[in-house]
Amino acid sequence: MEWNGQQYPSEYFYAIQLYDWIKKLDTNASEPLLLASRCQHIGRWEISRKSYPDDRSGYLKWRSDLAKFHAQKATEILLSLNYDSETINRVNEIVMKKKIKMDTEVQVMEDALCLVFLQFQFDDLIKKQPAEKMIGILRKTWSKMSVTGRQVAMAHTYSDTGQMLLEKALAGADNQK
Repeated sequence: MEWNGQQYPSEYFYAIQLYDWIKKLDTNASEPLLLASRCQHIGRWEISRKSYPDDRSGYLKWRSDLAKFHAQKATEILLSLNYDSETINRVNEIVMKKKIKMDTEVQVMEDALCLVFLQFQFDDLIKKQPAEKMIGILRKTWSKMSVTGRQVAMAHTYSDTGQMLLEKALAGADNQK
């Protein structure tokens, strides 16, 4: 992946961006939250999306397996660096998104993940998916975000197509309430 004239392995790039979003969303982010942000994409390429069925349940199983994989990798790395079990457990809770919507740090992680998607992956996905599917993806993304995350997302500049899809998704979401 190229960004600002520099080449990055894509998962490393997304990990850097996630970490940066965490620091923007929570200027006093805890060490476990910052560590979790750097563990979120570790070795993601080792579990191929193509090895799961190409449907919603396959996608959800892949995401669940990735979360467990990332938590295990985080545990291995943090143990090798002599982190205490309390910190490791907390990193794993955040990586596994336990108690999302109830745990502030887990929600900050989810908001940051959604913002990375919207900023860096959204336009590429638009080229691969029909508009109706993208509207559904945006609605699901929006439902995962906190009010703060949504406000930050609304302040972002999108491509013309991205803006149009986001407006349609949000208008439809309002009509569904």
